[in-house]
Amino acid sequence: MPQDRQSLRRRLLAERAAFAAGPDLAQAQRAIAFHLVTLVATLEPRCLGLYWPVRGEFNAIDGILEAPIRNTMRLALPFVRKLPPQMEYHSWDGSPPALRDEAGIPSTAGSPLSPDVVLAPCLGFTADGFRLGYGGGYFDRWLAANPHVTSVGVAWACGHLDAGQFQPEAHDIGLTLIVTDQGAA
Repeated sequence: MPQDRQSLRRRLLAERAAFAAGPDLAQAQRAIAFHLVTLVATLEPRCLGLYWPVRGEFNAIDGILEAPIRNTMRLALPFVRKLPPQMEYHSWDGSPPALRDEAGIPSTAGSPLSPDVVLAPCLGFTADGFRLGYGGGYFDRWLAANPHVTSVGVAWACGHLDAGQFQPEAHDIGLTLIVTDQGAA
């Protein structure tokens, strides 16, 4: 029987914190950066929607900004509004964000953009592409409104959830694929 989502989130946050404090973090960071940059180069987005890492999430930004592919695409960061709950992407030049969105996450005041590829941080994920985030539903609502977008979940492999641990609900939107330190699937 699946755990309730709040308990599952608490457990995954604790496991991610333990992983981040462990000896395998540096190697996992290099591996996921390699897999992610390789995938993004293959996808060749016109505009890549990134995310600002919080709470032990993988920092995809550094790898993308340092890769040769950086100059082949526009970049965007999400901007969350609490009421009504929604997320949009704003153009980003790669400089440190000067403001925070309504969820308190660093963002940008750039012009609105519609990325064709987005990276979505995953607290947990399933083999069939469903993600567990922090419970706000912002990414799911955005993906539902933009079904043409290639959505790439980014997660540490320790966030993998077996089929019996997580049951997607009607509002959950499956991702196109997931990239972890163990590869892309």
